[in-house]
Amino acid sequence: MRYPEELIRPMREDLTRQGVQEARTSEEVDNALLGSGDATVLMVVNSVCGCAAAKARPGVVEALKHCVRPDRALTVFAGGDVEATARVRELSGYPASSPSVFLFRGGKAIYAMHRHQIENRNAFEIAATLKQAFEEHCSRPLVK
Repeated sequence: MRYPEELIRPMREDLTRQGVQEARTSEEVDNALLGSGDATVLMVVNSVCGCAAAKARPGVVEALKHCVRPDRALTVFAGGDVEATARVRELSGYPASSPSVFLFRGGKAIYAMHRHQIENRNAFEIAATLKQAFEEHCSRPLVK
């Protein structure tokens, strides 16, 4: 089931306004994740649920301010980008979960945060957890 675009546009923009790129088709997902070489790619499976709005999206935005971060940051919208979301889930090897956050390298998921790890935390705790994952899996600090 697809949500009406006018409903989800503001939720998409919570991330895209902050520089997170959208992958709206399975081809865009493949290009970003399979064509990334050794780069680290953050992939956010966005959602209409309250824990995405109050916790996941603000946590991701805060984490991306960290001095160590992925080479790229992308998002798909569950219920909007149906094929793209299915492809992310297929490549991740993890069960479906919305919202969720992954780090990929070389087309393989190297880190995953699922809904059950989001819904019981606040945005600051999510950001802190993601920053730790960035430090562990992302090699290049942000140069200012």
